[in-house]
Amino acid sequence: MSASSAPSSATRIALVGDHDPSVTAHRAIPVALALAGASLRHAVDAEWLPTERVPADVEAAAALLDGFDGVWCVPASPYRHTAGALAAIRVAREHGRPFLGTCGGFQHAVLEYARSVLGRTAASHAELEPEGADAVITPLACALVEAGETVHLAPGSHLAAAYGRLTADEEYHCRYGLNPAVREAITARGFRVTATGAGGEVRALELRDHPFFVATLFQPERAALRNKLPPLVAAFVHAATQARTQRVST
Repeated sequence: MSASSAPSSATRIALVGDHDPSVTAHRAIPVALALAGASLRHAVDAEWLPTERVPADVEAAAALLDGFDGVWCVPASPYRHTAGALAAIRVAREHGRPFLGTCGGFQHAVLEYARSVLGRTAASHAELEPEGADAVITPLACALVEAGETVHLAPGSHLAAAYGRLTADEEYHCRYGLNPAVREAITARGFRVTATGAGGEVRALELRDHPFFVATLFQPERAALRNKLPPLVAAFVHAATQARTQRVST
């Protein structure tokens, strides 16, 4: 799925992250997008954007992402250029661009929001700054490395709409998640918890006043490696396609 070979009507997805073929999620993502495109009968053109290619300056990042209809911040952090990943997330959030963040994308979506919206300029990620004074992302009480669990989906959420039910069996490769001490602050200012683990742990967040901004600790894309269409990826591509249609018609 390259920009040069895709038809001009294709929905364009920016895959923000540092591509590594040894990462299971990275192998799954192109397959998941192809399955979503086939399901929606619409061409999908995905382009990997290494984080160092995304400028830290938000206006410059917006210019780079202007031709894309959706932004997916992919797993496998730490990223080579954290500031670039955060800038891409901010552009998607502020410009109403459909956004999907999985695993590391979830973690950095929280970090960006804490710094840019909550005003917590010292907000940190424990993997990047183990001694950070304001860690909004901390080690999970129980690491979810090559693990699976049933997650519970919030009624009325994009997740529940995508799956058509209130539970889903998902897979992880994750050691870090939302600091429980930050949950109240982040949900009071725009985020909604839309998936939880068996003990009520936060597994996904969505922005309330945004067309489609979904961040999950789990990696729904992995289902594609079993030739199963990941419902959340289909919902994301559908939202990006709608956004493209609206942009082209204006």
